[in-house]
Amino acid sequence: MQSNQPPRDRNSRGSNDKSGPREYRNYQRQNHRPRHPDKEVDQRIRELDAERDPLSLPEEIVSEANKIGEKVGIPSGDSETPQLNIAQLQKMPQDALTAMAEAEGIKVAKAGGKQELIFSILKQRMKANGLMFGEGTLEILPDGFGFLRSAQYHYVSCPDDIYVSPSQIRRFGLQTGSHVAGQIRPPKENERYFALLRIEAINRRDPMGRQNQIPFDELTPLHPDHRIMMEHDSKELSTRVVDMLTPVGFGQRGLIVSPPRAGKTILMQQLAKAVLKNYPEAYVFILLIDERPEEVTDMEREVRGPQCEVISSTFDEPAQRHIQVAQMVIEKAKRMVETGVDVVIFLDSITRLSRAHNSEGESTGKLLTGGLDAGALQKPKALFGSARKVEEGGSLTILATALVDTGSRMDDVIFEEFKGTGNLEIVLDRSLVDRRVWPAIDISRSGTRREEMLMDPEEYRRISALRRALAELSPADAMQDLVTQLRKTQNNAEFLMSLKDVD
Repeated sequence: MQSNQPPRDRNSRGSNDKSGPREYRNYQRQNHRPRHPDKEVDQRIRELDAERDPLSLPEEIVSEANKIGEKVGIPSGDSETPQLNIAQLQKMPQDALTAMAEAEGIKVAKAGGKQELIFSILKQRMKANGLMFGEGTLEILPDGFGFLRSAQYHYVSCPDDIYVSPSQIRRFGLQTGSHVAGQIRPPKENERYFALLRIEAINRRDPMGRQNQIPFDELTPLHPDHRIMMEHDSKELSTRVVDMLTPVGFGQRGLIVSPPRAGKTILMQQLAKAVLKNYPEAYVFILLIDERPEEVTDMEREVRGPQCEVISSTFDEPAQRHIQVAQMVIEKAKRMVETGVDVVIFLDSITRLSRAHNSEGESTGKLLTGGLDAGALQKPKALFGSARKVEEGGSLTILATALVDTGSRMDDVIFEEFKGTGNLEIVLDRSLVDRRVWPAIDISRSGTRREEMLMDPEEYRRISALRRALAELSPADAMQDLVTQLRKTQNNAEFLMSLKDVD
């Protein structure tokens, strides 16, 4: 008669015990693996488990979830209560979460926030349906463990973060910025956070197929040679001017030099919209450091898309928060570049990020002009220097604003330190704003290094002739004349062909 007892622990087996690792794993699969809410997916997982180690992710599991409608997550089950993963709940407004909680009999505290609501709903759902799926961007803490943060909360620590153990981090070689998804469990009595049980995808790929992935620092940097076409609307003159006079390539490292109230925020919005419209496969980050809250709201409403994140740390946040959010964004961007994705970061501003490092970083005891510590710019320069096109595929483009003429000597020193480190500069001029000339770009002081690599030879020849003609005028007159001519044409190609033949 066959025994129903499980095999003994592998560490306690004797030399004559014939129950091997395969039998032990089969018992674990059959008796201890929780059921998936969807019957079809559950059956498929059980078939795959019969052939594979339960700790590895078959690529077919993720594809099965994709067919149901989620990239990595639990689909709606057969029960009356639909299944939701954490990412879906985080995107819902608070009034919808409150209504959901009340419908399920969850007591809602009046003083509780959105994170507490999500935490309560998830615990209630898990009691009824077992395990759920969660995902987020990993932040590894100095103690060795990490948490999956959400872009919905700008990577701030919150109650619905997911704990990732040090053993999982070591086993899969996880780094800060990795996008991780998998099965999660609710916290136990003495725990505060949800915990990740099983990793099913890293950067939306099979975690067992990452052995050949090259680390970001070992990728081969190249000059940008693939142009980002900023022209997307005949009426958007700012992007048309940038596309002609300061062409941007994938992997560009550019500075937008701007005095106060010169239109840098509007210019960034228009450039971000152009990238999202012309390159839907590219991923865009808009990183706002030390900005006003209303500016953040405006940016979130103006620039939207499935491939776009608006991440901010407003001026009322501590300097350490500015540093943390910038580090999370740049690390996530690096992990995406390692997988071959083209990433574009719009940073506003690198001046304020440098100020945060100056106030929070370790002092070297050496002060530069304006009270700037000699070592304060090391990390901001490392962040800005991460922009590159890589030979192995993928690119990281950074367009950062640098503030000038603010009345602060420190801001001028920061700009001087970054001047020359980029390969593109767009200089905004306040005198053009005073004359109500938009865009307020100083043509003679703006340009791109090695721009001939980004242009067609005939286009380069005609734009060079245009620059020579505009150089004879004042900055305001040059831009006003150019804008007047651009309004008469539907696109830049038509405008350039309308120019008189040049030598």
